[in-house]
Amino acid sequence: MKVEFAPLSVPLQRRLQTASVVQWIFSFLCLAQCCTAVFIALFFTRFWLVSALYAAWWLLDREKPSKGGRRSHVLRNCVIWKYMRDYFPITLVKTAELDPRQNYLVGFHPHGVLPAGAFLNFCTEASGFSKLFPGITPHLMMLSLWFRIPFFRDYLMSGGLIPSDKESASYVLQKPAGGNLLAIIVGGAQEALDARPGSFVLLLKNRKGFVRLAIQHGTPLVPAFSFGENDVYDQVKNPKGSWLRRTQHWLQQIMGISLPLFHARGIFQYSFGLMPYRRPICTVVGKPIPVQKKHRPSEEEVDEVHQKYLDELSKLFEKHKAKYNVPEDSHLEFI
Repeated sequence: MKVEFAPLSVPLQRRLQTASVVQWIFSFLCLAQCCTAVFIALFFTRFWLVSALYAAWWLLDREKPSKGGRRSHVLRNCVIWKYMRDYFPITLVKTAELDPRQNYLVGFHPHGVLPAGAFLNFCTEASGFSKLFPGITPHLMMLSLWFRIPFFRDYLMSGGLIPSDKESASYVLQKPAGGNLLAIIVGGAQEALDARPGSFVLLLKNRKGFVRLAIQHGTPLVPAFSFGENDVYDQVKNPKGSWLRRTQHWLQQIMGISLPLFHARGIFQYSFGLMPYRRPICTVVGKPIPVQKKHRPSEEEVDEVHQKYLDELSKLFEKHKAKYNVPEDSHLEFI
Protein backbone atom coordinates (compact mmCIF):
# COMPACT_ATOMS: atom_id res chain seq x y z
CA MET A 1 0.00 0.00 0.00
CA LYS A 2 1.43 3.32 -1.06
CA VAL A 3 1.34 6.09 1.52
CA GLU A 4 0.85 9.61 0.19
CA PHE A 5 1.71 12.67 2.24
CA ALA A 6 -0.19 15.92 1.94
CA PRO A 7 1.86 18.72 0.36
CA LEU A 8 3.30 21.31 2.71
CA SER A 9 1.52 24.63 2.94
CA VAL A 10 3.15 27.59 1.19
CA PRO A 11 3.93 29.45 4.47
CA LEU A 12 5.61 26.32 5.87
CA GLN A 13 7.60 25.83 2.68
CA ARG A 14 8.85 29.41 2.86
CA ARG A 15 9.88 28.96 6.51
CA LEU A 16 11.81 25.82 5.62
CA GLN A 17 13.46 27.62 2.71
CA THR A 18 14.51 30.44 5.03
CA ALA A 19 15.80 27.97 7.63
CA SER A 20 17.89 26.17 5.01
CA VAL A 21 19.57 29.41 3.95
CA VAL A 22 20.16 30.40 7.60
CA GLN A 23 22.05 27.16 8.25
CA TRP A 24 24.08 27.62 5.05
CA ILE A 25 25.10 31.18 6.02
CA PHE A 26 25.89 29.95 9.53
CA SER A 27 28.10 27.19 8.12
CA PHE A 28 30.10 29.73 6.11
CA LEU A 29 30.35 32.47 8.73
CA CYS A 30 30.32 30.71 12.10
CA LEU A 31 30.59 26.92 11.87
CA ALA A 32 34.37 26.89 11.45
CA GLN A 33 34.85 28.93 14.63
CA CYS A 34 32.36 26.75 16.51
CA CYS A 35 34.11 23.55 15.41
CA THR A 36 37.44 24.91 16.60
CA ALA A 37 35.96 25.99 19.93
CA VAL A 38 34.30 22.60 20.51
CA PHE A 39 37.48 20.70 19.59
CA ILE A 40 39.53 22.69 22.14
CA ALA A 41 36.85 22.81 24.83
CA LEU A 42 36.36 19.03 24.83
CA PHE A 43 39.96 18.60 26.04
CA PHE A 44 38.93 20.27 29.30
CA THR A 45 35.94 18.04 29.93
CA ARG A 46 35.37 14.35 30.65
CA PHE A 47 34.86 13.94 26.90
CA TRP A 48 38.49 14.81 26.17
CA LEU A 49 38.95 11.41 24.53
CA VAL A 50 36.69 12.48 21.64
CA SER A 51 39.06 15.28 20.67
CA ALA A 52 42.10 13.09 21.31
CA LEU A 53 40.82 10.34 19.04
CA TYR A 54 39.81 12.85 16.40
CA ALA A 55 43.27 14.44 16.54
CA ALA A 56 44.83 11.03 15.88
CA TRP A 57 42.39 10.43 13.02
CA TRP A 58 43.07 13.91 11.67
CA LEU A 59 46.81 13.18 11.58
CA LEU A 60 46.29 9.94 9.65
CA ASP A 61 43.73 11.54 7.34
CA ARG A 62 45.53 14.86 6.78
CA GLU A 63 46.21 14.22 3.08
CA LYS A 64 42.64 13.26 2.21
CA PRO A 65 41.41 16.74 1.15
CA SER A 66 44.18 17.01 -1.45
CA LYS A 67 43.43 13.46 -2.69
CA GLY A 68 39.94 14.18 -3.94
CA GLY A 69 38.24 14.44 -0.56
CA ARG A 70 35.57 12.13 0.81
CA ARG A 71 32.10 12.96 -0.48
CA SER A 72 28.88 11.80 1.14
CA HIS A 73 25.99 11.05 -1.20
CA VAL A 74 23.62 11.21 1.76
CA LEU A 75 24.55 14.79 2.58
CA ARG A 76 24.73 15.84 -1.09
CA ASN A 77 21.15 14.61 -1.55
CA CYS A 78 19.84 16.00 1.73
CA VAL A 79 16.40 17.58 1.39
CA ILE A 80 17.59 20.80 3.06
CA TRP A 81 19.44 21.77 -0.13
CA LYS A 82 16.22 21.55 -2.13
CA TYR A 83 14.62 24.08 0.19
CA MET A 84 17.67 26.31 -0.23
CA ARG A 85 17.37 25.95 -4.01
CA ASP A 86 13.74 27.06 -3.93
CA TYR A 87 14.48 30.05 -1.68
CA PHE A 88 16.15 32.04 -4.48
CA PRO A 89 15.49 29.88 -6.68
CA ILE A 90 18.73 28.44 -8.15
CA THR A 91 18.88 26.58 -11.47
CA LEU A 92 21.63 24.89 -13.48
CA VAL A 93 21.58 25.10 -17.29
CA LYS A 94 23.53 22.83 -19.64
CA THR A 95 24.42 24.14 -23.11
CA ALA A 96 26.66 21.27 -24.26
CA GLU A 97 27.32 17.63 -23.48
CA LEU A 98 30.31 16.64 -21.36
CA ASP A 99 32.00 13.36 -22.28
CA PRO A 100 32.35 11.21 -19.10
CA ARG A 101 35.57 9.78 -20.54
CA GLN A 102 37.27 13.16 -20.09
CA ASN A 103 38.09 15.43 -17.19
CA TYR A 104 37.08 19.10 -17.29
CA LEU A 105 38.14 22.35 -15.65
CA VAL A 106 35.24 24.75 -15.16
CA GLY A 107 35.82 28.44 -14.54
CA PHE A 108 32.93 29.74 -12.42
CA HIS A 109 32.03 33.46 -12.57
CA PRO A 110 31.32 35.63 -10.64
CA HIS A 111 32.27 34.85 -7.05
CA GLY A 112 29.45 36.88 -5.51
CA VAL A 113 29.50 37.83 -1.83
CA LEU A 114 28.78 34.22 -0.83
CA PRO A 115 28.91 31.82 -3.82
CA ALA A 116 25.45 30.28 -3.38
CA GLY A 117 25.21 29.15 -7.01
CA ALA A 118 28.60 27.45 -7.02
CA PHE A 119 27.92 25.64 -3.75
CA LEU A 120 24.42 24.43 -4.54
CA ASN A 121 25.13 23.38 -8.14
CA PHE A 122 28.44 21.58 -7.59
CA CYS A 123 28.33 20.49 -3.93
CA THR A 124 24.74 19.20 -3.77
CA GLU A 125 22.30 17.43 -6.06
CA ALA A 126 19.52 19.98 -5.48
CA SER A 127 19.78 21.37 -9.03
CA GLY A 128 20.18 17.91 -10.58
CA PHE A 129 23.85 18.00 -11.56
CA SER A 130 24.17 14.22 -11.97
CA LYS A 131 21.05 14.08 -14.15
CA LEU A 132 22.27 16.90 -16.39
CA PHE A 133 25.83 15.58 -16.59
CA PRO A 134 25.67 11.79 -16.12
CA GLY A 135 28.96 10.11 -15.40
CA ILE A 136 30.60 13.34 -14.23
CA THR A 137 31.78 13.81 -10.62
CA PRO A 138 31.99 17.51 -9.60
CA HIS A 139 34.63 19.01 -7.32
CA LEU A 140 34.68 22.64 -6.14
CA MET A 141 37.83 24.34 -4.89
CA MET A 142 37.86 26.35 -1.66
CA LEU A 143 40.52 28.20 0.33
CA SER A 144 42.94 25.69 1.82
CA LEU A 145 42.85 27.20 5.32
CA TRP A 146 39.30 25.92 5.90
CA PHE A 147 40.54 22.33 5.60
CA ARG A 148 42.78 22.82 8.64
CA ILE A 149 39.80 23.17 10.95
CA PRO A 150 38.70 20.05 12.88
CA PHE A 151 35.26 18.62 12.06
CA PHE A 152 34.62 21.44 9.58
CA ARG A 153 37.01 19.85 7.07
CA ASP A 154 34.87 16.69 7.03
CA TYR A 155 31.73 18.74 6.42
CA LEU A 156 33.39 20.45 3.45
CA MET A 157 34.68 17.22 1.94
CA SER A 158 31.23 15.62 2.19
CA GLY A 159 30.00 17.95 -0.56
CA GLY A 160 32.98 17.48 -2.87
CA LEU A 161 34.96 20.54 -1.82
CA ILE A 162 38.76 20.34 -2.07
CA PRO A 163 41.59 22.79 -1.22
CA SER A 164 42.47 25.45 -3.79
CA ASP A 165 46.05 24.42 -4.42
CA LYS A 166 47.89 22.90 -7.38
CA GLU A 167 48.34 19.49 -5.75
CA SER A 168 44.62 19.03 -5.15
CA ALA A 169 43.70 20.24 -8.63
CA SER A 170 46.26 18.01 -10.33
CA TYR A 171 45.05 14.94 -8.43
CA VAL A 172 41.55 15.40 -9.88
CA LEU A 173 42.59 16.36 -13.42
CA GLN A 174 45.12 13.59 -13.91
CA LYS A 175 42.73 10.72 -13.18
CA PRO A 176 43.04 8.53 -16.30
CA ALA A 177 39.48 7.18 -16.29
CA GLY A 178 38.02 10.68 -16.76
CA GLY A 179 34.58 11.71 -15.57
CA ASN A 180 35.78 14.43 -13.18
CA LEU A 181 34.87 18.10 -13.22
CA LEU A 182 36.96 20.60 -11.28
CA ALA A 183 35.20 23.93 -10.69
CA ILE A 184 37.31 26.95 -9.78
CA ILE A 185 35.85 30.31 -8.76
CA VAL A 186 38.57 32.14 -10.65
CA GLY A 187 37.99 35.62 -9.23
CA GLY A 188 38.36 34.30 -5.71
CA ALA A 189 37.82 36.19 -2.50
CA GLN A 190 39.13 39.45 -3.95
CA GLU A 191 36.38 39.51 -6.56
CA ALA A 192 33.79 39.42 -3.79
CA LEU A 193 34.69 43.04 -2.99
CA ASP A 194 33.12 44.07 -6.31
CA ALA A 195 30.00 41.93 -5.90
CA ARG A 196 26.87 44.07 -5.93
CA PRO A 197 23.60 44.08 -7.90
CA GLY A 198 24.09 44.94 -11.56
CA SER A 199 27.87 44.48 -11.46
CA PHE A 200 29.58 42.39 -14.15
CA VAL A 201 33.17 43.08 -13.17
CA LEU A 202 35.32 39.94 -13.24
CA LEU A 203 38.82 39.65 -11.79
CA LEU A 204 40.14 37.62 -14.70
CA LYS A 205 42.42 39.71 -16.91
CA ASN A 206 45.64 38.55 -15.24
CA ARG A 207 44.41 35.30 -13.69
CA LYS A 208 46.03 32.65 -15.86
CA GLY A 209 47.04 29.94 -13.42
CA PHE A 210 43.92 27.86 -14.15
CA VAL A 211 44.67 28.10 -17.88
CA ARG A 212 48.24 26.90 -17.37
CA LEU A 213 46.92 24.03 -15.26
CA ALA A 214 44.49 23.01 -18.00
CA ILE A 215 47.26 23.03 -20.62
CA GLN A 216 49.60 20.96 -18.45
CA HIS A 217 46.94 18.26 -18.13
CA GLY A 218 45.36 18.65 -21.55
CA THR A 219 42.04 19.30 -19.84
CA PRO A 220 39.23 21.10 -21.73
CA LEU A 221 38.25 24.45 -20.22
CA VAL A 222 34.56 25.12 -19.64
CA PRO A 223 33.29 28.66 -18.92
CA ALA A 224 30.32 29.02 -16.58
CA PHE A 225 28.49 32.23 -15.74
CA SER A 226 26.04 32.48 -12.86
CA PHE A 227 23.42 35.11 -13.66
CA GLY A 228 22.06 36.75 -10.51
CA GLU A 229 24.98 35.68 -8.31
CA ASN A 230 25.83 39.32 -7.56
CA ASP A 231 22.20 40.37 -7.06
CA VAL A 232 21.35 38.64 -3.79
CA TYR A 233 23.32 41.03 -1.55
CA ASP A 234 23.99 44.76 -1.35
CA GLN A 235 27.44 45.89 -0.28
CA VAL A 236 28.72 49.02 1.40
CA LYS A 237 30.38 51.25 -1.21
CA ASN A 238 34.10 50.54 -1.34
CA PRO A 239 35.56 52.20 -4.46
CA LYS A 240 39.19 51.51 -5.27
CA GLY A 241 41.45 53.87 -3.37
CA SER A 242 39.00 54.39 -0.51
CA TRP A 243 40.08 53.72 3.06
CA LEU A 244 37.59 50.86 3.29
CA ARG A 245 38.93 49.13 0.19
CA ARG A 246 42.53 49.55 1.39
CA THR A 247 41.58 48.08 4.76
CA GLN A 248 39.83 45.15 3.10
CA HIS A 249 42.88 44.41 0.93
CA TRP A 250 45.15 44.65 3.97
CA LEU A 251 43.00 42.20 5.93
CA GLN A 252 42.86 39.88 2.93
CA GLN A 253 46.66 39.78 2.74
CA ILE A 254 46.84 38.90 6.44
CA MET A 255 43.93 36.48 6.72
CA GLY A 256 43.66 35.09 3.18
CA ILE A 257 39.95 35.90 2.98
CA SER A 258 38.13 39.07 1.97
CA LEU A 259 35.63 40.77 4.24
CA PRO A 260 32.94 42.50 2.15
CA LEU A 261 30.52 44.55 4.25
CA PHE A 262 27.30 43.07 2.88
CA HIS A 263 23.66 43.27 3.84
CA ALA A 264 20.25 42.44 2.43
CA ARG A 265 17.10 41.45 4.35
CA GLY A 266 16.34 39.97 7.73
CA ILE A 267 14.58 36.76 8.74
CA PHE A 268 11.41 38.44 9.98
CA GLN A 269 11.64 41.76 8.13
CA TYR A 270 12.81 42.98 4.74
CA SER A 271 14.65 46.20 5.55
CA PHE A 272 18.05 44.99 6.83
CA GLY A 273 19.90 41.80 7.71
CA LEU A 274 22.30 39.11 6.51
CA MET A 275 19.71 36.99 4.73
CA PRO A 276 20.08 37.16 0.92
CA TYR A 277 17.30 38.57 -1.21
CA ARG A 278 14.95 36.09 -2.87
CA ARG A 279 16.29 36.69 -6.35
CA PRO A 280 16.86 33.98 -8.97
CA ILE A 281 20.33 32.62 -9.68
CA CYS A 282 20.89 30.73 -12.92
CA THR A 283 24.25 29.08 -13.59
CA VAL A 284 24.83 28.52 -17.31
CA VAL A 285 27.57 26.01 -18.16
CA GLY A 286 29.14 26.66 -21.57
CA LYS A 287 30.72 24.35 -24.11
CA PRO A 288 34.19 22.83 -23.59
CA ILE A 289 37.21 24.56 -25.11
CA PRO A 290 39.71 21.95 -26.37
CA VAL A 291 43.21 22.36 -24.93
CA GLN A 292 46.38 20.83 -26.32
CA LYS A 293 48.44 19.14 -23.62
CA LYS A 294 51.91 20.53 -22.99
CA HIS A 295 53.90 19.98 -19.80
CA ARG A 296 55.70 23.33 -19.91
CA PRO A 297 53.64 25.82 -21.94
CA SER A 298 55.20 29.14 -22.91
CA GLU A 299 53.71 32.47 -21.83
CA GLU A 300 52.50 33.02 -25.40
CA GLU A 301 50.66 29.69 -25.41
CA VAL A 302 49.04 30.43 -22.07
CA ASP A 303 48.02 33.91 -23.27
CA GLU A 304 46.49 32.45 -26.43
CA VAL A 305 44.31 29.95 -24.56
CA HIS A 306 43.46 32.56 -21.93
CA GLN A 307 42.21 34.96 -24.61
CA LYS A 308 40.17 32.18 -26.19
CA TYR A 309 38.61 31.51 -22.79
CA LEU A 310 37.74 35.20 -22.33
CA ASP A 311 36.12 35.28 -25.76
CA GLU A 312 34.04 32.16 -25.09
CA LEU A 313 32.95 33.47 -21.69
CA SER A 314 31.89 36.77 -23.26
CA LYS A 315 29.94 34.92 -25.98
CA LEU A 316 28.19 32.83 -23.33
CA PHE A 317 27.23 35.96 -21.40
CA GLU A 318 25.99 37.86 -24.46
CA LYS A 319 23.99 34.91 -25.76
CA HIS A 320 22.06 34.31 -22.53
CA LYS A 321 21.89 37.71 -20.81
CA ALA A 322 18.52 38.69 -22.33
CA LYS A 323 16.89 35.60 -20.77
CA TYR A 324 17.90 36.76 -17.31
CA ASN A 325 16.88 40.42 -17.56
CA VAL A 326 20.38 41.80 -18.05
CA PRO A 327 20.25 45.16 -19.90
CA GLU A 328 21.34 45.06 -23.53
CA ASP A 329 24.09 47.65 -22.92
CA SER A 330 25.64 45.60 -20.08
CA HIS A 331 28.83 43.68 -20.90
CA LEU A 332 31.46 41.78 -18.97
CA GLU A 333 34.37 43.87 -17.71
CA PHE A 334 37.66 42.08 -17.13
CA ILE A 335 40.09 43.64 -14.66
